[in-house]
Amino acid sequence: MFELSANSEMEVSTFYFWNVINEFRANDGFSKIRHDDFIARVEDEIDDLKQCENFAHPRTGKQMILYRLNQEQMLLVGMRESKVVRKKVLEWINKLTEPKVPQTYADALLLAANQAKELEEKNQALALAAPKAEFVDRYVESTGLMTFRQVAKQLEIKEPTFRSFLVAIGAMYQLGGSWSAYQKHIDAGRFKQRQGEKNGHAYVTTKFTPKGVEWVARKWNQFRQAAA
Repeated sequence: MFELSANSEMEVSTFYFWNVINEFRANDGFSKIRHDDFIARVEDEIDDLKQCENFAHPRTGKQMILYRLNQEQMLLVGMRESKVVRKKVLEWINKLTEPKVPQTYADALLLAANQAKELEEKNQALALAAPKAEFVDRYVESTGLMTFRQVAKQLEIKEPTFRSFLVAIGAMYQLGGSWSAYQKHIDAGRFKQRQGEKNGHAYVTTKFTPKGVEWVARKWNQFRQAAA
């Protein structure tokens, strides 16, 4: 079904993800996707797929191709769906990747050990990436908040494309005509959000913090490199 690797990266099999998407499609009145068409979509969308596996369908015994997808790869595949299905897929991925609270003392010790290992790996990666820091410096302002339009202009991205990208990476969503950031990103200090009322209508204003601009710039750079 799915598994958690040593570096806490969730990986889901294409067979399992295919079933999830087809369930959402069926619930909203769309026809289901054939498995071979789904695999063709995955192979067309993602360039850095890991080595494929062959397995027998649990009911028919038919030989099928299987890949394992991480969170970003699932997002790329899910973006090909309709708006209503895409939203459900995004919610499912976000829920799937939410951190799990340890239930036992042994689980807590294992989590602490994994986090220590991840911190060491991140520190090593930062040391290697230091020469590339100029990329971030081009986009980050030392003080003040930035609007969505300002960030899109700084990154030289068309606004519709940037909006779709923020939805795909689970950063923002639209609710009642306003664009809001997910709470986990607000808690992480990437966005500042204010609520108000004008002419009897409530509204939400969401702006990027310098930390948020740095984060989304890195995400966009990774996306461009993967798509190149």
